[in-house]
Amino acid sequence: MTLAMTWEEWAAHDALALAARVRAGEVAPAELAAQAAAAIARTNPALSAVVEVFEDLVADPLKDGMDPAGPFAGVPYLMKDLGVPLKGRLQEMGSLLMRGNRAAADSHLAGRIRKAGLNILGRTTTPEFGCCSAADNPAVYSTRNPWNTAHTTNGSSAGSGAMVAAGAVPLAHATDGGGSIRIPAGACGLVGLKVSRGVYSTAPFTSDLTGLVSIQGCHSRSVRDTAAFLDACRGGAPGEFMPFWTPDEPASRLIGRDPPRLRIALSHEWGDYRAVPHFVAELEKAGRLLESLGHHVDWQVPTVDLRAAFAAQTTCYISNFAQTIGALLAAKGLDRPPEGLVEPINIRIWQAGIGTSFSDRFRMQAAFNAASRAFGAFLEDWDIILTPVTALPTPRLGTTEFLTISGNPDVQDWFANLWRQFPYTPLANLCGIPAISLPMAMQENGVPLGIQAMGRQASDGLLLQLAAQVERALDGRWNEGRRPAVHIAA
Repeated sequence: MTLAMTWEEWAAHDALALAARVRAGEVAPAELAAQAAAAIARTNPALSAVVEVFEDLVADPLKDGMDPAGPFAGVPYLMKDLGVPLKGRLQEMGSLLMRGNRAAADSHLAGRIRKAGLNILGRTTTPEFGCCSAADNPAVYSTRNPWNTAHTTNGSSAGSGAMVAAGAVPLAHATDGGGSIRIPAGACGLVGLKVSRGVYSTAPFTSDLTGLVSIQGCHSRSVRDTAAFLDACRGGAPGEFMPFWTPDEPASRLIGRDPPRLRIALSHEWGDYRAVPHFVAELEKAGRLLESLGHHVDWQVPTVDLRAAFAAQTTCYISNFAQTIGALLAAKGLDRPPEGLVEPINIRIWQAGIGTSFSDRFRMQAAFNAASRAFGAFLEDWDIILTPVTALPTPRLGTTEFLTISGNPDVQDWFANLWRQFPYTPLANLCGIPAISLPMAMQENGVPLGIQAMGRQASDGLLLQLAAQVERALDGRWNEGRRPAVHIAA
């Protein structure tokens, strides 16, 4: 098969650059789909990141209602196998229990993605129900990091991160209930924006009332692709429980200007948690770059009761995931998770959380409010909080202590261990504030390290402005201009 571009050409294009070529008549959406399918076939054997390619949409990109007049003009896109159902397509959620599950209806966001001109070509890997920090269960699949295949991509948007980093597609779906956009973006050297509440809707499924912390989004290799995705895909469905907001100016226009001089707080000492020394040094290096761009940078610790916040976050996770698992079981006529079809920690989460009382949730919500207001007060004095995305190095494949295949008998202890690895991302979900992972640093194991910028509610555009300013300062050379070991152009 003759492809429309060389692999070097393909790797040099972000999503908007590909769309521009479509609009110029230089390439057709079907040619882009064929190239993306070939790129997946070329990289996926080493990474195990794509569950399924939708061959009918490779052959006919318009078949499911993709609008080629949208800003992405038929650019190929991969959907995480969780969070945004596609009518009639398999959605198996990384779980043996859900093998063969087909979605009965589209979500609102699926329609927005197609309207934006993105051709949803297939499904990417995720840990079971998106509950843990890597898609690494040999009974299902083990997704490897393209920078160093001995390591995971982190999670839970594992396969999306791997495929975008490897150059197979320029843009892919990700979700974030406590860092699952930012954490794999950080480990894969990508841009990953977790938006404020009230931006993306998954109606008629989980809303912010029932989900409370979970957010949709994307992985990309350029700030402008993330901004364009935000502009095109945001917005609520009719009858949303909470208000969906619109900024004064589209992000795609805003990123063309540098932000004003910002007050940036460097921080890594969060309650009981600390980053390893190398990560602290990389954070300090990022701070010096921002200082050179004219921003005021200093070390600060947010004045938040972090122990209470993490305890509330644990209650939220246990009770939310228990209800998710319970609903899936009920749909199958089951009254408890079957051994061997649901992973051990998820069974323990169901046992611990299915009976959560309203009183427990009320206390959790009170702690959420206290933490959110404390972060809000801190962000009156500081525009940005800058942290590493993770506190500890990205685990090697087969490290089970962070996975839901762990044999840890104590689910509270399992979550506490998770927070030690990933303390800096979950509280943005708790507070509903935006945060972005930028590929500004490297770990000693050769895996990228994301630097996270958090801002006050509805400052999504400001975070993207800052990200674009950094991208320009680096001449677009994220990850020091390096490529992963597994890459379409390698």
